[in-house]
Amino acid sequence: MKLSKTLTKALDDPRLFRQYAYVDGKWTHGDGGREETVFDPATGEAIGHIPWLEPGQILEAVDAAEAAFVHWRALRVDERCERLLAWYDLLQANREDLATIMTLEQGKPLPDARGEVEYGASFVRWFAEEGKRTFGETIPSHIPNAALGTIKEPVGIAALITPWNFPLAMITRKAAAAMAAGCTVIVKPAGETPFSALALAELAERAGIPAGVFNVVLGDPPEVSRILCGEDRVKALSFTGSTRVGRLLLEQCANTVKRVSLELGGNAPFIVGPDMDPREAAFAAVAAKFQTAGQDCLAADRILVHESIHDEFVGHFAERMAALTVGNGLESEIDLGPLIHRQAVEKAAAIVDDAISKGATLVAGDQTLAPGPNFFMPTLLTGVTHDMKIWHEESFAPVAGITAYADDDQVIEMANDTEYGLAAYIYTHDIRRIWKIMRALEFGMVSVNSVKMTGPPVPFGGVKHSGLGREGGVTGIDEYLETKYYCLGALGSVSGS
Repeated sequence: MKLSKTLTKALDDPRLFRQYAYVDGKWTHGDGGREETVFDPATGEAIGHIPWLEPGQILEAVDAAEAAFVHWRALRVDERCERLLAWYDLLQANREDLATIMTLEQGKPLPDARGEVEYGASFVRWFAEEGKRTFGETIPSHIPNAALGTIKEPVGIAALITPWNFPLAMITRKAAAAMAAGCTVIVKPAGETPFSALALAELAERAGIPAGVFNVVLGDPPEVSRILCGEDRVKALSFTGSTRVGRLLLEQCANTVKRVSLELGGNAPFIVGPDMDPREAAFAAVAAKFQTAGQDCLAADRILVHESIHDEFVGHFAERMAALTVGNGLESEIDLGPLIHRQAVEKAAAIVDDAISKGATLVAGDQTLAPGPNFFMPTLLTGVTHDMKIWHEESFAPVAGITAYADDDQVIEMANDTEYGLAAYIYTHDIRRIWKIMRALEFGMVSVNSVKMTGPPVPFGGVKHSGLGREGGVTGIDEYLETKYYCLGALGSVSGS
């Protein structure tokens, strides 16, 4: 398939841009002739096409992963580590091309895309080393003449269904953990951003990762999901995406009793205490809200500011927000790129209109200034209340809502007033307030006086309807391991002797 002119000029290595699925070490087209066009959300230009695989081809990927699992799990752990580290080196060496592909298909500014490549590669390096530390245990025996213990073994084939907002890092965070554990993987990337996944496959092949260990399937999302969830040979499913889809996948995995890990929606509160410098806190809140143009499960959706500094905070927030530049992520000095598609823009507009109709004040957010149909200008609302959509729904857009509160007990109740429980932010220097609020928040991750909270050593995940399990850290690899207990009785011993 022909490359777009933009890609031909932009990539140092055009071979990283692949328009085929990747199954059993082979670049594969769809048998049924179905395909999907992928667009640059900034310009609307078609940047490429991908095939939709037929059900039989998805099962061929399962066959390939099953065959490869026998040999991959049998490799010494240091041998798997070496292959993964070679993959890491190639990700770093091709960072600029990977970032360019990501910006073209997802829209985020190039500096952000470069940061994601670095972030994604860091998980490969982390789990390459963490695979060497999947220790079992020796259990003091209560059985005469017996030795007891455990060993860790890979679960088998892992299906990985990943989102469009972080099209590279969400794959490496899952795949590197699974592969380091000795599993083989089948990746289903989002149809909006498949090319980052396919570039990963190209580099995995160059790194010497055997055929069938890392597969990328493309196709109709419900169809592919049904097959992978219903296939008994697939032993684990990891999904990052909406809570609605996560519930459906959990149901579909029930009949085959898979190991399931889910990283779902977020609705992060950003709590500002009365002792904070309003300007410092406001600038931090802007960073927490507008990362990835608000299309981030960690984005600060509900900004809760103590009433004593509310007005000053709003002024500084509006000032900092006005300085953000919106445009094509390939251009220099851009802070916010487009939203992923027109439907996302329509959803953002509906959330703003709903809030205004119920009494919120629009402080800033002139959409006539948007540079294209998929762009949404940063928007600030004050007077946000419980009955508004912006309070309960994950906006996934550059829309900030600010609410005043009176005391710690009230803000804890307000922050926990959501079905989600992924991440929360606290900004205060009062250690008693930090401890009280941090312990009372019903969220899997709490960041105090810092916008940045993620990375390879971190057990990333949420509670309530934000998901199951953890990714990253020492626990991330456990999602792909089974604990096998053994009891070694002395030869010739008789039970009860």
